[in-house]
Amino acid sequence: MNGLTQKEEETMQMFWNKGPMFVRELLDIYDDPKPHFNTVSTVVRGLEEKGYLDHESFGKTYRYYPTMTAEEFHTRTLKGVIKKYFNNSYLNVVSTLVKDEDLSIDEVKQLIKEVEQKNKEG
Repeated sequence: MNGLTQKEEETMQMFWNKGPMFVRELLDIYDDPKPHFNTVSTVVRGLEEKGYLDHESFGKTYRYYPTMTAEEFHTRTLKGVIKKYFNNSYLNVVSTLVKDEDLSIDEVKQLIKEVEQKNKEG
């Protein structure tokens, strides 16, 4: 799956918040000034082509729905960043956060506890 533009990610957020929708329903969610129907429809079709949305037919119109949860998207995106920028190493990620002082000693201890707990579970 390809990554998302900012507009596509905003649109997916609407689907994750509201569930399956027709383009007209999606358009109603936008603040004024609302984008043109064709613009929203193009974004939705692009998301479907990328595999983020699918649809079910209702006569001549389609109701679109996400093919993954927001959590699945976030996990996939994070894994992509780790692979691309940190040589696919979670240790490199944590090390960078520690070096940049974005992660405290208490937070590192909590991470260690979580890893130990996960290893005990299986």
